[in-house]
Amino acid sequence: MSENSKNMTIHLKLWKQDGPKSKGAFVSHTVKDVSPDMSFLELIDVVNSEFIKKDKRPVEFDHDCREGICGTCSMVINGEAHGPQKATTTCQLHMRSFCDGDTITVEPFRAKTFRVVRDLVVDRSSFDRIIQKGGFVSVNTGNAQDANNIPISKPDSDRSFSAAACIGCGACVAACKNASASLFVAAKITHLSLLPQGQLEHRQRALNMVDQMDKEGFGACTNTGACSLACPKEISLDSIALMNREYLKSSVKER
Repeated sequence: MSENSKNMTIHLKLWKQDGPKSKGAFVSHTVKDVSPDMSFLELIDVVNSEFIKKDKRPVEFDHDCREGICGTCSMVINGEAHGPQKATTTCQLHMRSFCDGDTITVEPFRAKTFRVVRDLVVDRSSFDRIIQKGGFVSVNTGNAQDANNIPISKPDSDRSFSAAACIGCGACVAACKNASASLFVAAKITHLSLLPQGQLEHRQRALNMVDQMDKEGFGACTNTGACSLACPKEISLDSIALMNREYLKSSVKER
């Protein structure tokens, strides 16, 4: 960690790939006068400005809110999803996490199901299709009720709220050696399965979402815990245990 408030020189190795069927390669670039208070995405903005001035194609990357809540700023930085800072998205990672003269390697999330669209942009529409299979409630909830009127225990509401923090960034998939999406799917199932409003689809939710996850080609979970460590919202592995239990119970009832 750099405790120096002075500006730094950073050497970058950026992945560039024209399209999903093109062969990609790392491009080296040095950025000078980098402020330690600059976010990582602001650094990429500076790089792209310099590329444009030199008539080079800028590096394409995903971003939106830049506040750590949308999950689109997916990058593997020095081999770690979202970078070295724990519980932090790429957009909330600041250059003070690095040292003057560091060489930083930046590449897209690597998984067969996350097809590279261009450079650092990957296609995560597989997550959308999983959500469409059960990540919703059909009941008309109407206006928001007073919290004291909702019949749910405090432990269940806390677990549901923690699971609902999942932003669907895909870091769990990128960090897993099997490219498993179990933590993502488990977070969505846990969030809704513990709430009264989610009981209408309760039996089919786990079956449909897990089956769709398998159809998308994600790997199996082997409980290494890499997914939870990489998760910017620190979703617990307990969610995977709940998902497996829900899937088993629903399978038995279905038969």
